[in-house]
Amino acid sequence: MRKNTGSDPDSSPAVLRDMVATDIDAITALDKMLFGVDSWPREMFVAELSQPETRRYIIAELPSGAVPGEKMRAAGYAGLMCVPPIGDIQTIGVLAEYEGRGIARAMLDELIAEAVRRGAEDIMLEVSSTNPRAQKLYARYGFEHIHTRRKYYRDGSDGLIMRLQLASGHTEKTTEKDLS
Repeated sequence: MRKNTGSDPDSSPAVLRDMVATDIDAITALDKMLFGVDSWPREMFVAELSQPETRRYIIAELPSGAVPGEKMRAAGYAGLMCVPPIGDIQTIGVLAEYEGRGIARAMLDELIAEAVRRGAEDIMLEVSSTNPRAQKLYARYGFEHIHTRRKYYRDGSDGLIMRLQLASGHTEKTTEKDLS
């Protein structure tokens, strides 16, 4: 699966593709850069990819330079576990230098669509209380904060559990203003 996330022809659009085993080392390193002490060990990614009946992981790639045909590099990744009627977004991360380009939004769209295809009625996720940017994105999609896990993350921050109810009909709530 490849999906172009770019809407501006002058920008370098991200391409979404399924994560494969040969991506694990690069994504483990990316996860460590993004989440530090809360990053997943390599074995966790291996275990997740070994369960395609209930898991799907994707990577957002960008050309590594301006030369046509140049090798792609990961700008972000995301994963879903789905055991109907619940979908659970396990992880989503985008390198800071690529934030604000719609990459997280494109990955979230793809994971929500995947959860729907797999029969989910609700999608759950957990986000750090110290990540207001992600919280705002999820709220725009209709995710509601339903519970707080105090000091859940190793850095001491709370984990906010959020839920999107699909049974009521999911519609993306982004506007042109959100794209800037």
